[in-house]
Amino acid sequence: MERIDLDIMADAILEAPGWVRIGITAPSPSLREDAARVLAGAIAERLQAASPKAEQLGLKL
Repeated sequence: MERIDLDIMADAILEAPGWVRIGITAPSPSLREDAARVLAGAIAERLQAASPKAEQLGLKL
């Protein structure tokens, strides 16, 4: 199981567009859903872009 780096995730949340961070608390369900999808995409993109740690060994297949 892969561990998620909480610092990378926190940075992704803080760097998400302002409307997204506000939108997840909006009274409108459709706006909350849109904001949640954009925020999830920003987090996923940031986690995928994170390079592996130097101490992690690469295994050849």
